[in-house]
Amino acid sequence: MEQVRCSWAGTDPLYCAYHDEEWGVPERDSRMLWETLMLEGFQAGLAWITILRKRETFRAAFAGFDPDRVAAFGAADVERLMGDPGIIRARAKIEATIRGAQIFCEMRDRGEDFSAYVWGFVKGEPIRNDGLTFPAKTDLSEAISKDLKKRGFKFVGPTIVYAWMQAVGMVNDHAVTCFRRDMVLA
Repeated sequence: MEQVRCSWAGTDPLYCAYHDEEWGVPERDSRMLWETLMLEGFQAGLAWITILRKRETFRAAFAGFDPDRVAAFGAADVERLMGDPGIIRARAKIEATIRGAQIFCEMRDRGEDFSAYVWGFVKGEPIRNDGLTFPAKTDLSEAISKDLKKRGFKFVGPTIVYAWMQAVGMVNDHAVTCFRRDMVLA
């Protein structure tokens, strides 16, 4: 018997695996939350499958998304990344990721845990939506976006933030018919 997935997963094996194993699973690791937010920023204007297909190359190019290493990237690194055909070569997104690493490190150095910060917006528990309607953004994603921007993050508009919230399990937006809906609890 074939399992019913959210319709967006389609039939691409990579997309199906992402849906079945990652999307919507509550992520509590600060570094992984930051990596996913940065990748969502690279996705702006593109399909997420494009990022998935390039994710391992992104990880190699950005030093495993180690915030300390990425925060130290300079002009030569930006040029190296601009020449890497395995990633999205958008200077503004590359520079935003470097600045995002610096902000992440600044927060950590002040004693502010990135995971506690972002999960604080949902009081530590995933929001479980009705599984019938799927907004592109919400009042909460707008509030988080505003706060991230105030901190200096870029490519964190409310639509990107909402997609990130779904990806990292802050919101459970699996369709009511999806076999993963009840499996991704905190």
